[in-house]
Amino acid sequence: MSGKRPTVSSVHGMVAAAHPLAAQAGAKILAQGGNAFDAAAATAAALNVTEPYMSGLAGMGMATCYIASEQRVRCLDYVTKVPEKFPEGRFRTQQDVYRGPFAAGTPGNLAGWCELVRAHGRKSLAEVFAPAIALARDGFPLIEFNTDGINSQAAALKAFPFYEEWARVYTSGTGKVAHGAVLRQPDLAATYEAIVAHGPGHLYGGALGRAMVSHLAALGGCMTEADLAAVRPTWQDPLVASYRGLNVHTLPPPCEGFQLLLTLAILDGFDLARLERNGVDHLDIVLRAVRLAAGERIANNNPAPEILARIMSPANVARLQARVRDGVPVTGPTEQWIAPTPYNPDKEHTTSLSVADRDGNVVCITQSLGALFGCGVVIPGTGVCMNNFLFWGEVDPRGTNPLKPGGALALPTAPSISTRADGKPVLALGTPGSYGICQTQPQVMVQHLDFGLGLQSAIEAPRARLLDGAQVNLEGRLRPDVIAALSRRGHAAEAVADWTMQVGGMQGIAINPDSGAMTGGADPRRDGYVAPV
Repeated sequence: MSGKRPTVSSVHGMVAAAHPLAAQAGAKILAQGGNAFDAAAATAAALNVTEPYMSGLAGMGMATCYIASEQRVRCLDYVTKVPEKFPEGRFRTQQDVYRGPFAAGTPGNLAGWCELVRAHGRKSLAEVFAPAIALARDGFPLIEFNTDGINSQAAALKAFPFYEEWARVYTSGTGKVAHGAVLRQPDLAATYEAIVAHGPGHLYGGALGRAMVSHLAALGGCMTEADLAAVRPTWQDPLVASYRGLNVHTLPPPCEGFQLLLTLAILDGFDLARLERNGVDHLDIVLRAVRLAAGERIANNNPAPEILARIMSPANVARLQARVRDGVPVTGPTEQWIAPTPYNPDKEHTTSLSVADRDGNVVCITQSLGALFGCGVVIPGTGVCMNNFLFWGEVDPRGTNPLKPGGALALPTAPSISTRADGKPVLALGTPGSYGICQTQPQVMVQHLDFGLGLQSAIEAPRARLLDGAQVNLEGRLRPDVIAALSRRGHAAEAVADWTMQVGGMQGIAINPDSGAMTGGADPRRDGYVAPV
């Protein structure tokens, strides 16, 4: 025995998600005749129940999809605009929009899930949301990651006036939970039943939306019913870059996923496969490429098409490749334009899922509440926890991602699908991890495509997280001599835990388009599991 997770494959369908019960919910929909779009929405809603601190119907997200009937990749963006009445200039620091009603962006997830089902699904909302409703009403046993996520936030939220409703919903009013306790969310079950009865309009123009706006306003928030009514998930053509003969697709701006594609374009000029895997040369090249691409994204956030074309141009890529080769240390920001702030693990909490079906459809979603339990506000009687996505904008107007009323919100997510030259999908990869998302994705792709590791092994391989300046946190499974050598090359390299969520929580599916075999990969850094059909 190898001591590793087994390889999980199927020809009928596959779901990779961050909680076993959520993956099982999506697989159940596939087994009942639904397709990948139905199963993705079912999995996403089930994650609302089983990971209530990570994502939910009041969050935001993005999906990259291979639509088999159209033989092409399309992206669905359901990240919403900054509320129209957001008080620009009122806040002085980013932390001012971390907790509380002003941190809440207009919910987009529910609209996105329903649009996936409407546009390309086979099932009704009643069928798609049935697993989430059952999980919320019957409850599920809390496992270690659940208890850590809930208990870690009890003290942080206790000082706020909205703490009591949060504690009632997630801790039965006690302020703490224990491993093995059953978490039941009857209010959330009733909310999903109302959505089944009334459609997404229950939130966007209906009773749930009115309750949400009223409660946020009572706490001093700025979201309006007009903001909710304006929500429209947007289908887009993807942004594409080539890596090792594959076409890698993710969302275009304002999504910040172009950092991932620029990193891959830089790395495509290096023969990494000839190097020692996890050796100093391999890691040095990847870390330098990641930091350079992050700098380009930060300097040019939400670029106009002509600016994006310049960033991704062969000439600019060649310039950055030369910078990787010159050996001069690369330093600079990896997160936002604002002055560096201490690393905050609580803001890393997002989730990602990948689904593939026997008809060739593939869906990769990354969705979030922003931070653990978002802004912390739970709408009374609904079980709905609000996001804190305005924290991801910049209150300093000099920044490249400023919070402007009605303006776009650029987020660092990058759900991806890779296709062969003939257009057939071969890989779906997504991860949480805040500004580490566009760092984790290329590291896993290098392990899988350059060094030939199976997807599960590629996900399990040790990774790094680059922070502002020169700091690099590396998983402690890497050799000490390699970490020391990286420090001598100008990286402020430091070993952290052997396994850390700082480097994300990847969920993915590899597809053999010739045989139809699908192989799932799930990250042991979180509660990721693969459910085949």
